[in-house]
Amino acid sequence: MSIEVKVPVLPESVSDAVIAAWHKKVGDAVKRDENLLDLETDKVVLEVPAPVDGVIEEILFESGDTVTSQQVVAKIKEGAAASKSESKSESKDDDKKSDAKKDDGKSSESKKEAAKPASKADTSELSPAGRRVAEQHDIDPSKVEGTGRGGRVTKEDLVNSMKSPAQAEAPSSAGGARPEQRVAMTRMRARIAERMMQSKNSIAMLTSFNEVNLGPVMKMRKALQEQFEKTHGVRLGFMSFFAKAAANALQRHPIVNASADGNDIIYHGYADISIAVSTEKGLVTPVLRNVEQMSFAEVEKSIADYAEAARKGGLKLEDLQGGTFTITNGGTFGSLMSTPIVNPPQSAILGMHAIKERPIVENGQVVAAPMMYIALSYDHRIIDGKDAVLFLVDIKNQLENPAKMLLGL
Repeated sequence: MSIEVKVPVLPESVSDAVIAAWHKKVGDAVKRDENLLDLETDKVVLEVPAPVDGVIEEILFESGDTVTSQQVVAKIKEGAAASKSESKSESKDDDKKSDAKKDDGKSSESKKEAAKPASKADTSELSPAGRRVAEQHDIDPSKVEGTGRGGRVTKEDLVNSMKSPAQAEAPSSAGGARPEQRVAMTRMRARIAERMMQSKNSIAMLTSFNEVNLGPVMKMRKALQEQFEKTHGVRLGFMSFFAKAAANALQRHPIVNASADGNDIIYHGYADISIAVSTEKGLVTPVLRNVEQMSFAEVEKSIADYAEAARKGGLKLEDLQGGTFTITNGGTFGSLMSTPIVNPPQSAILGMHAIKERPIVENGQVVAAPMMYIALSYDHRIIDGKDAVLFLVDIKNQLENPAKMLLGL
């Protein structure tokens, strides 16, 4: 009996998906819930599991093809076909051994080499985008030096490995190598580019800045870190302070939490904060729901779970949908100051940056303090400069007086 493998039901905001990579081929045995292929949408990579035990009977679409919701992409022959497939493989191996024995004119090493099956490069440790590059260009990842975390081979490593020695050694008129490589954008990268251009072209964006003395926050973290981790099983980071400060400020300055819809302004009575997370495939923004009601521990656990899921490609579409405000932290990469781009239909985004010791005047004395520049980019069509500045001052006051923030003052 043949069972159809269909594309999962896609949300209304996602019209189609691209097959990033197949993990099985026709004739392969599969088990129920085993991942068959990866689908790349505008936002996340989805895994499509096998609905039953059996053997891949037919594959209707190849890697790179575009498919839509509920479209049939493959057929599985259910039941005992898997054992037949294995017995055929064993029979072929026996035939090879018999042929090798008849060939007396070859050395034993030659026989082994002739009987050795061609093996496919192992791409299981690659990201879906990396697997697609490896399979399309027949690259063996084991022969590529990885620059990712723990020596992991990234998509960029694979792309760079395709530069031929001739390209690297060919002299240019300027006296040095000038290699170039053209690689198509991934679907997610193309969508990110589209949304950023949409943001720049559709809203009147302006950025205001302020700076925060994070000495009090760092002091509190140092004093409570060990007890916090023992109690909640997660470390106390800076992002929970900023998320809670933002949620409190959004309650006091609701226009910053609003969005424009034509000639209407929609006010949101809750703080669903998108947290920007960098991945190999691009920037994603999973959403923390109702942050105004969350504890510091709940914020930290949610962020840790999202970060882990993002690294493993396990984010779901619903994790990325919605959001009334965004926080992005360029400081993790060393950025001292930036002007983040608003993520429509939201109206504002808060940018965190690197913490640097700088001289400040405190109680009439010049002292060194751990300072951070913060930036608020906002849609000037509905948010006035006064509202943006007051919002940043609210964030600053909370972070410089974290005890008051914990008390909701």
